[in-house]
Amino acid sequence: MHATRSRTRWLLPALVAVAWLALGGFSGPFAGKLGEVSVNDNTAFLPASAEATEVAERVREFGAGQGLPAVVVAERPSGLTQADRDWLGGREWPGEASPVIPSERDDQTAQVVVVVDPEDPAGAVEELRSRLTAPPDGLTVLVAGPAAQVADLKEAFGGIDGLLLLVAGAVVAVILVLVYRSPLLPFVVLLSGVFALGLASLAVYLLADGGVIDLNGQSQGILFILVFGAATDYALLLVSRFREELRDTEDRYRAVRVAWRATIEPIAASAGTVVLGVLCLLFSDLNSNKGLGPVAAIGIAAAFLASVTFLPAVLALLGRAAFWPLRPGFGSPHPEASGLWARVAGLVAARPRATWVVTTLVLLVGVAFVPQLKASGTAQSDVFLTEVDSVAGQEVLSRHFPGGSGSPAIVLADADRAQAVGEAAGGVEGVSAVRPAGEAGGLVRIDAVLTDPADSDAALATVERLREAVRAVPDADAKVGGPTATQLDTRDTSERDRLVIIPIVLLVIFLVLALLLRSLLAPLLLIATVVLSFGATTGVAALVFNGLFDFPGADPVVPLFGFVFLVALGIDYNIFLMTRVREEAAELGTRQGVLRGLTVTGGVITSAGVVLAATFSALAVLPILFLAQLAFIVAFGVLLDTFVVRSLLVPALGMDLGRRIWWPSALARGKD
Repeated sequence: MHATRSRTRWLLPALVAVAWLALGGFSGPFAGKLGEVSVNDNTAFLPASAEATEVAERVREFGAGQGLPAVVVAERPSGLTQADRDWLGGREWPGEASPVIPSERDDQTAQVVVVVDPEDPAGAVEELRSRLTAPPDGLTVLVAGPAAQVADLKEAFGGIDGLLLLVAGAVVAVILVLVYRSPLLPFVVLLSGVFALGLASLAVYLLADGGVIDLNGQSQGILFILVFGAATDYALLLVSRFREELRDTEDRYRAVRVAWRATIEPIAASAGTVVLGVLCLLFSDLNSNKGLGPVAAIGIAAAFLASVTFLPAVLALLGRAAFWPLRPGFGSPHPEASGLWARVAGLVAARPRATWVVTTLVLLVGVAFVPQLKASGTAQSDVFLTEVDSVAGQEVLSRHFPGGSGSPAIVLADADRAQAVGEAAGGVEGVSAVRPAGEAGGLVRIDAVLTDPADSDAALATVERLREAVRAVPDADAKVGGPTATQLDTRDTSERDRLVIIPIVLLVIFLVLALLLRSLLAPLLLIATVVLSFGATTGVAALVFNGLFDFPGADPVVPLFGFVFLVALGIDYNIFLMTRVREEAAELGTRQGVLRGLTVTGGVITSAGVVLAATFSALAVLPILFLAQLAFIVAFGVLLDTFVVRSLLVPALGMDLGRRIWWPSALARGKD
């Protein structure tokens, strides 16, 4: 009977582990296939209901010549030779091309505008560049324009599959070895993250391939980081409680059951909070934001499933051997009781009010610098942190041609009002030339060449004036699109999204915390601390971006993504802490429960914060300004939440308020 029961106890964990091994073997390769269903052209980031999007859809009716422009620019500082012109004019282009257009400012430069297939601009630009590899000596030839920017963006995201995973995995492995001082346990935790990533990749691939969700390189990179970071965080919480229980029981299976039951609620609440938080991005009017919401939610769900099924199954099979060579013995003392976090708890207990007041004031210093964050948008050429041909080519164009050459603003209007619309557009300050570009379906297309580079602030202002001018033409129903208008609409939509999504995220997190803690006051305080932490992080980020890194600015979506991820992830550590405090408060009283909760969770939450900060920092290996800024904001903010908010501010508030923090639950009527 005993032998049968023993076999049964290990059989279920073994079956779960084998099932995950099979699933991992099948789903793992899909992480490398996501690039096949990832879209990185302009349509991946267009505002869903903006004027520029409507123009982009209607302009397809005009047929030939309505693709995405790539601008071939040739420069010789001493002046173009006839051989240069003959070489440039004798090329075969992968698309409809203009004649060779010399600069009217000097004889050093000429350009050719090649209209490429909008369905595969990156492939067309790659072919175009391959045909320009042997120019005459001394002639510099570059490909710029919107199509070239798409191609360079695709290449920048090309390192996601290998480089990002390698860096993130290596960072997590090093931290786990330092935390556990064990060679086996870090491998198990990493394997859990790898299986979670495989499952998430399989689901995202199938949904993106079926057209159910949108995926781009930005979302793909964040997915990899979120899955690894979240899976490791959940694993740390479960493993820590398992090790704690092994000191109190000889039975490893019982230890796993107790640890699982004790951590499933905070892990589920944490995962649910992040899932609901990122799904709030569905309220965005930007395609890129809408796509990230379900992609990130799938990643967190996969991390949760792997952490609460595969990981406990393997821990049950390994038992104390998982911690070799520092196995926790039955009856051995709990090191948390006299370690660093016991001393931190003593510090908080000695002067709780002074602790939270001083901590709040320090955080408010950081908040004071929030207005310094320049998040009104950047030029498309500033997206890249490394030198790329599209940016270098645009700089050459700006020196020798009107800045908007090759990327005109597109005006669509009623064909009967073409002349009036053209005259109105030509009279706008910042428009250097206006030319008709065809008629279709009762509409006329008019291209307005801008004086300034198409992605500059001056060009954005010109498009705003252009829209006002053509809208004022009676009965023309004129609309303005094109690359600059798309950038303008994206910026305006991002600012709108912040005003809509941030309150929704806060409401969702409040409801989750209220259900979890059975309290109304505690959730309000916890959310207030995380928002304060986000404000301080944003202020510090402004100083670092402007001073240390000298960034040209930030995309308007950076604060939104930073808020969603920081608040959703930062609240995790408060969830881990306060669920344990609530558990201990039921026996010890609230103030002793706070001290006990802080002491026993200090090490694991700190480790989780360091792991998550390190994994998000890995995003900086991709040479994209947006991802580098998001990496800093989330990494710094998580560390601030870990070492300041969760370690000092929240426990001090709990100590000062005592049982009142649980109002209106029954604990509020218990003992302090």
